[in-house]
Amino acid sequence: MRRMMLVALGTAVLAAAQAAGEDYAFMPKGGRALLVELLGGAGDAAELAKVAQARRSEAQWREFAGVRGKALTERERATLAAYLAVYMPLPEASRARLPAALPPDGRDLAWNQCQSCHSLFTSHLMQDRDAQAWRNMFQSPFHRGIKMSAQEREEFARYSALNMPMKAEDVPAELRF
Repeated sequence: MRRMMLVALGTAVLAAAQAAGEDYAFMPKGGRALLVELLGGAGDAAELAKVAQARRSEAQWREFAGVRGKALTERERATLAAYLAVYMPLPEASRARLPAALPPDGRDLAWNQCQSCHSLFTSHLMQDRDAQAWRNMFQSPFHRGIKMSAQEREEFARYSALNMPMKAEDVPAELRF
């Protein structure tokens, strides 16, 4: 009963923070944000179109991220490469609506999906799991019903394995519970 009350309280606090426009920039950037940043703000439309229609391995995407001139950390390169390997190439219909049609990245998915049932802090940010363990999480009865595509689940798993756990002190105090 106490746990359920804490979960409900945590969910309410996070929902209020999100409704108030809470900045979730404390979380490591996801692939979508890194791609837009790598291509220069709103991005070079021609370059973004090339990326959106390319199919490369994760290793090839990591190389792509490493030669773009913008210094990304190794973790950021890995996060971007995982995102691109999961989602690219985009369906042709989506390419006409770039950059708005870029799929959500792992940070977006965690922020928007995890908080509806439990604390983002304890359920996601502090978990140290590999990608397979994150994939396995979706097999539990209470996670099977989450409305995420197979690609979104894979993106979430890869992002989470690369970027979690965070240090507790890096999470805003009001979100630690």
